[in-house]
Amino acid sequence: MKTLGWLDVQSTDAARNLALEQYVFDALPRDRDYLLLWRNENAVIIGKHQNTAAEINAAAVEEQGVQVVRRLSGGGAVYHDLGNLNFTFITDAPADGDLDFGRFCRPVVALLQRLGVEAELSGRNDMTIAGQKFSGNAQYMRQGRVMHHGTILFDSDLEAVARVLQSHPEKFQGKATRSVRSRVTNVRPHLREDMELAAFRAALLSSLLADVPHEKVVLTEADEAAIDALRRERYATWEWNYGYSPACTAVKAARIPGCGSVEAHLDIEEGIIQKITFTGDFFSPHGVERLAEHLRGVRLEHGALTEVLADFDVKSCIAGLRVEALTELLCH
Repeated sequence: MKTLGWLDVQSTDAARNLALEQYVFDALPRDRDYLLLWRNENAVIIGKHQNTAAEINAAAVEEQGVQVVRRLSGGGAVYHDLGNLNFTFITDAPADGDLDFGRFCRPVVALLQRLGVEAELSGRNDMTIAGQKFSGNAQYMRQGRVMHHGTILFDSDLEAVARVLQSHPEKFQGKATRSVRSRVTNVRPHLREDMELAAFRAALLSSLLADVPHEKVVLTEADEAAIDALRRERYATWEWNYGYSPACTAVKAARIPGCGSVEAHLDIEEGIIQKITFTGDFFSPHGVERLAEHLRGVRLEHGALTEVLADFDVKSCIAGLRVEALTELLCH
């Protein structure tokens, strides 16, 4: 069993904390696993494949001074404030390369149940209490490692969630009139005995470190300088947080069961795909860019797409996506 190295994260700056995650993933030794518990000041964290402009209420974000930062993993946009506790695991990826959310969420659910909360895993990547979401989770895989991070709405401003995030009624069929506020809940009101977030964080850390060899990781000055540079050059830039969203001449969009929302942004000339970019709240185990490159130069018609995708592993690029669903999306 590998030693679990845990980091005592004091920063509440979203751009720096995401830079820290990436640095730990990329640069720290792989002979151990890593755990981070961290919080952000008011921020919207955008999934890697999302179109930022479509996910935020820009006026509310600007008015309230909310930071907007894109992360490395897929999935949907989430709101962070100091009442929200985030957890990150970095470890070896499963041999089959599949996304396994339960592996990392079950210890959180188990602790909450011991504290009297009727928490459970729900759907693809959520944790809920009585059908209301309190945790969204996402994963990033590369070179045999996986980074899993999740949110825990402990005592957050749930009204702010509704103000700064755009609602997508198509994601909630039959519930379009319900507000974002009614679909989420904080953990704190459900506790058997009330506690502050600091006490909950301590309980979670103790629970996650129990029964595994562990040690605290202290970053060097060189580590800190590299993290600051990564923050400055990526996570604090307009190009990454907003400009990464694609321009296009046509958009095809659908909510695909078992996959999530998928939007294809296409540049088409004389019926041929010149460029295609995918956005959405899906997960991409091995990079959606491979699929985009594979489709470049293909005629936008069902037969040609089916033929070129016949021997291509679509699910390795967009988890849960079947060839038939992709061709239907593009040709609809």
